[in-house]
Amino acid sequence: MDPITANMKNIVMGLAGLSAVLLIWNICLQVSLSGLKKRYRQMMTGEQTGKDFETMLLAHIAKTDRVAAENAEIKAELKRLSDLLNISVNRIGVVRFSAFAGTCSDLSYAVALLDQNNDGIVFSSIFGREDSRSYVKPIKNGASTYTLTGEELDAIRKAKEWK
Repeated sequence: MDPITANMKNIVMGLAGLSAVLLIWNICLQVSLSGLKKRYRQMMTGEQTGKDFETMLLAHIAKTDRVAAENAEIKAELKRLSDLLNISVNRIGVVRFSAFAGTCSDLSYAVALLDQNNDGIVFSSIFGREDSRSYVKPIKNGASTYTLTGEELDAIRKAKEWK
C-alpha cells in the first residue's frame, strides 16, 4: 500500500479542519466587509448628515475657493497699506530754540516731517521782537537742496532717529 492511501483518513481530517478554519475566516471577512459597506453607503448617500459625499465635497471646494479669493484681497489690501505707510509721515523731529540774544524764551522752532525714505519737509519759524518769519524746505533722502540751519539739521536728525 502506498503512503497516501494508508494516511487517507488523516489527510481528509486535515483538509476538513483547514476548510473549517477558512470558512470561519471567510465569515469574519464578510461581517467586516458588510460593516464597511454600510458606512460607505451612509457616507456616499448622506443618510446621517442629509448631504451626500459629492455635495459635501463640492461645498468644501466652493468654500476653499472663497477663502482663497478673500486671502488674495487681504494680501492686496495689506500691500496697498504697506505702500501707503512707506510714503506717509511717520518720523517727526522738533527743535525749539531762541533765535536772537535777549529774547527770554525758546519761541523759535524747527520741525522735520519725514517718511520711511527720509523724504518730506522741514519747516521753521524764527520769532523776533518785531516780527516772525516762517520757512519750509523740501527734504529728499534726509537732505535738502536749500541751505539748512543747525536747528533744522537737528530736527532732521531727530526725525531719522524716531522709531
